[in-house]
Amino acid sequence: MAERLPAQALPAWRRAVLKVGSNLLAADGGGLTPRHARALATFVGDSHAQGRQVVLVSSGAVAAGRALLRERALPGDDLAARQALAALGQAPMIALWQSLSPRPVAQVLLTHDDLRHRRRYLNARATLRELLLLDVLPVVNENDTVAVDELKLGDNDNLAAIVAALVDADLLLIASDIDALYDADPRRVASAAPVPHVPVLSPEVMAMAGGSGSAVGTGGMHTKLEAAVKAGAAGVPTVLFDGRNTGTVAALAAGQLHGTLFDAPRNRMQARKYWLRHAPAAPGSILVDDGAARALTGGRASLLPGGIVGADGEFHRGDMVEIVDVTRRPVARGLCQYGAAEVRRLAGKHSSAIDAVLGYSYGAEIVHRDDLVVLAEMLS
Repeated sequence: MAERLPAQALPAWRRAVLKVGSNLLAADGGGLTPRHARALATFVGDSHAQGRQVVLVSSGAVAAGRALLRERALPGDDLAARQALAALGQAPMIALWQSLSPRPVAQVLLTHDDLRHRRRYLNARATLRELLLLDVLPVVNENDTVAVDELKLGDNDNLAAIVAALVDADLLLIASDIDALYDADPRRVASAAPVPHVPVLSPEVMAMAGGSGSAVGTGGMHTKLEAAVKAGAAGVPTVLFDGRNTGTVAALAAGQLHGTLFDAPRNRMQARKYWLRHAPAAPGSILVDDGAARALTGGRASLLPGGIVGADGEFHRGDMVEIVDVTRRPVARGLCQYGAAEVRRLAGKHSSAIDAVLGYSYGAEIVHRDDLVVLAEMLS
């Protein structure tokens, strides 16, 4: 399909989420194969060599678990059986990616609840951020062994979109067994044509989606379009490409896409600022001194405990909190890594003293700069 899908430039990116489905990992006789995964792992390594970061969202655990039991009577296809197969298959799925990566691989199991609840959201965000700082390749999957509702939903396309927002990614890459979005089902309509660029995910575009084309995968084109919608709402563009085509995968490292590009309605920073501006705040605030107020309004600074004077009201870890100066003038607002009682104990202390004061630490920042919007930005 190369002649039907001319190369187009990838959006500029520094951090991306790459979703790889079961259909690219499952071997014909069962289990997992590196056949297509090898080229994708090479792309991840090449991207790392270019100073970029990639978070991998990988399916394949259920397929791997089923293959391990091929000599025995297989369980049924109810939820409990699929959860057992997922538990069994997680280790070989991670082992596959570790065998293809020169960097350490870390498994991160998430449920949608982890990303809906503020405290869990911050914990997952902090873990993934630390793994990237440690130069580790995070491999994310749904925690299918316990996530009943999530396993019913059953697709990692949407999870990948949520992870892209979670880690402030610049791009979501979906590796599939189809090379692009088509204006009709190419398996049934011979005249179906690929759509290289989707500026807006309109109802007409959504109607182009078909069902799953794989016996082992749980997602289809519709879930990929849903993922593009979710990622776009966070300001993250999405690209869909054929993960079986080594030339297509190799071209990605050179900034060229043979596939479909879904634009985001606004850029990532605009989307993030919009959410930070409008998310409801807790009934409390953090008081900062003049130096901290100037640092926050002057650029990309996090709020550290040394600049804090005190805290009013009650709020909890993960709450949206207003930051005010000593005259109670609003300076900024953001997601707080610590509760009000903890902030009062840490006020005026150095970040290195957090563990000694509290007996634990959620990080050096009270409010990280990525989770903060200052007054000037809110008024712009």
